[in-house]
Amino acid sequence: MTIDVTSLTPLLQVFNMPRSLAFYRGILGFEVVTDSGGGDDASWVLLRREDIHLMLNDQYEPGHVPPEPPADRQKWHSDTCLYFSADPDVVYEYLRSKGVELKPPKNAPYGMRQLYLSDPDGYSVCFQQPIKSDQ
Repeated sequence: MTIDVTSLTPLLQVFNMPRSLAFYRGILGFEVVTDSGGGDDASWVLLRREDIHLMLNDQYEPGHVPPEPPADRQKWHSDTCLYFSADPDVVYEYLRSKGVELKPPKNAPYGMRQLYLSDPDGYSVCFQQPIKSDQ
């Protein structure tokens, strides 16, 4: 017997839901499918962009949010990376047009052209595709 797995939906713990939604919805083009209530101040949000799903969950209960995100709570976020299949050069130009500061795409030694950036909570985001012969 095998397990028929058809998709994956990551869940990210975020410090500030409106800020995270501004990034994932406002810049990357995800749409809100559903949330726990409260709109941009929801505690949990399910996002979708085409066949890609992503969940965001706030780190703290309402009324218990510290003024700044604790460094020890987020120090491992850079170990998590969301990989999206997309032309890194096109994404680079698009993100720059949105005012996002980032380094240009690079070719990895294992045959992928990649563009890396961090989301507002320090999670790594990578847009990649196989290197074309002209790159």
